[in-house]
Amino acid sequence: MPIPALRQPVTAAGSPATQSPSTEPRPETPRLRLVRPDSAPDSDISSAEIVPLGDRNAIGVRRPWMTWSYLVASLILGITLTTLAGCHWASASQNSQGAAMYNQGQYTGAMEQFQKAIASNPKDPDGYYNLAATTHRLGNQRQDPNLIRQSEALYNQCLDHDPNHVDCHRGLAVLLVDSGRPDRAFTLLKNWAAQNPALAEPRIELARLYEEHGEPQTALKYLEDAVQTDANNPRAWLALARLRENGGDPVQALQNYQRVLALGGGAMGGSSALATERVAALSRQINSANDARLNAGGTQIASPAFGSTRY
Repeated sequence: MPIPALRQPVTAAGSPATQSPSTEPRPETPRLRLVRPDSAPDSDISSAEIVPLGDRNAIGVRRPWMTWSYLVASLILGITLTTLAGCHWASASQNSQGAAMYNQGQYTGAMEQFQKAIASNPKDPDGYYNLAATTHRLGNQRQDPNLIRQSEALYNQCLDHDPNHVDCHRGLAVLLVDSGRPDRAFTLLKNWAAQNPALAEPRIELARLYEEHGEPQTALKYLEDAVQTDANNPRAWLALARLRENGGDPVQALQNYQRVLALGGGAMGGSSALATERVAALSRQINSANDARLNAGGTQIASPAFGSTRY
């Protein structure tokens, strides 16, 4: 991030170089008085502090604790903010390095980076999620139940810090299904939805789970509920479009994909590209179907009913 530009002092009116000298009389400079320390009334006058007579709020030798308290408080605040910023920066950097190693298949190295990220910022839910997902992946590869149990605990730690962490709910639901506890997975997502009636994400994840368990109509119900809950959620519209396309409803699917593009634009990355491709494909499919119906109807050009004697 670039360093912010220095702020320049703003004059009250005009440029100091161009303002004409004021003709109004200047107020008389207040006289000065000497303030002696109360604890040493007979001290030498050279130890006294000069304070403007009219400045009742000046911090002089009578209130040195105010100056020191302000300085100490400012120092503590500055150290705290600097430490927090450093922790967040370190955690983000370690999470990024771990994600890069995960994508390269270096799961052990990725786990080390995610552990460092948690140590740098123990309150960051993404560190727990990343470590949970990597441990989960490694546990599945090695068929190691101990790693699966560790990943389940880490998913729960992530949700302790962020109860609405979408990826963490999905990962934990997958783990519960894979370990033979689908009922717990449904309960997890239903409880999440019940606790957040204005949030579309739990309903999207429930729809995904129901579709995977062969209940597309129930999934459709949850997705329709999701878009009613949040009509500007592109993930909900994308899931609804895909489900309707798979269910043989290309017209509704096309409208839903178009809604995705209207909401997300280029900000959705791969999902936006998918929606664009499906809009083009479905448009061709619908147009071809319409042409086929017209041809099948046996449409004929009408013969002229007038005689040739007119011209």
